[in-house]
Amino acid sequence: MMFQRYTHLVDDALAGLAPSRETCRWIMDGDDVQLLALLQAAYVPREKVFGRKVKVHILNNVQNGRCQEDCGYCSQSKDSDAPIEAYPMKTDEQIFAEAEQAAKNGASRYCMVLSGRGPSMERTKKLAGLIKGVKDKYPVEVCLSVGLIDDQKAQILADAGLDRLNHNLNTSERMYKDICTTHTYQDRVNTIVAAKKAGMSSCSGLIVGMNETTDDIIDVAMKLRELEVPSIPVNFLIPIEGNPMYSDHTLTPEKCLRALCLLRLINPTAEIRAAAGREGHLKALQPLAFWPANSLFVDGYLTTRGSDMANTYRMIREAGFEVEGNELYEAQGGEAQAYRVDDTALPILKPEVARKSSCVPS
Repeated sequence: MMFQRYTHLVDDALAGLAPSRETCRWIMDGDDVQLLALLQAAYVPREKVFGRKVKVHILNNVQNGRCQEDCGYCSQSKDSDAPIEAYPMKTDEQIFAEAEQAAKNGASRYCMVLSGRGPSMERTKKLAGLIKGVKDKYPVEVCLSVGLIDDQKAQILADAGLDRLNHNLNTSERMYKDICTTHTYQDRVNTIVAAKKAGMSSCSGLIVGMNETTDDIIDVAMKLRELEVPSIPVNFLIPIEGNPMYSDHTLTPEKCLRALCLLRLINPTAEIRAAAGREGHLKALQPLAFWPANSLFVDGYLTTRGSDMANTYRMIREAGFEVEGNELYEAQGGEAQAYRVDDTALPILKPEVARKSSCVPS
């Protein structure tokens, strides 16, 4: 009887049914939740759709800072005092070179991100040319995060071959005014709808750890299901000094894993990504994220560091999963079986017991 509830979660997910709100609250807050059983329940629909493959995404922060929006979680917003260096849009040569490197490093998707409220028509056409150039040169899908766009701009990007447009909902409609006042929740929904109307895939997710309630997390997860979003990054708020939203001190490794399981069970066929903050919040439990999630970012985020490629790929393999890669992929990270301690290259023997090397005079 103890595990019957987990069996029901699996059956509903495989049938494409979302859990009830009561069950969602139990997943996030239940005192009697068995974490490993919950992870296994989330793994079944993940494995059915994606097998044991992990998609790798690499971000390119194409334009940094000077954003006129007031999103409280973002170090690029007009209200942030984070000590970042703003820079204008990178050159075409830089963007293509970083796309090539991403492809060689095994990225399934190359994600270009530009700060700002949204692109002008001129900028949209410029981005369309870059998208076409990347698609012509390299075997990676292209994702673009460029703020708010309308139907006309979405169509221009779609015609250029853009695979996916990112625009995160971030939280529930109820809470949105608490994290941003310069645009609305509906503005973000409209951008996702515009992408879908233009025939593009959409990418939209959330941030956990902004003083939201469990119901806020459930609401945004259900909204993403309603919008049929096929790619959902689950971010965990990174505490950046100078940001209006720093930390709500609620994020534990278990809470983060429960959130990933919730998103998987509500959106059983979507790509669920263990996104920003996974390193600092999941800590030693990071490998367990692969049970509900089937993708992640490597080599950092927009303005913050993340785990490097070699260690991330090694973690994926050692957990028994496989980097999806692409035809230019050059294997990274060494053998999963290699013995190591704390990711250092120090000798295995303790210094106090190791035989000292002797120098023989000539």
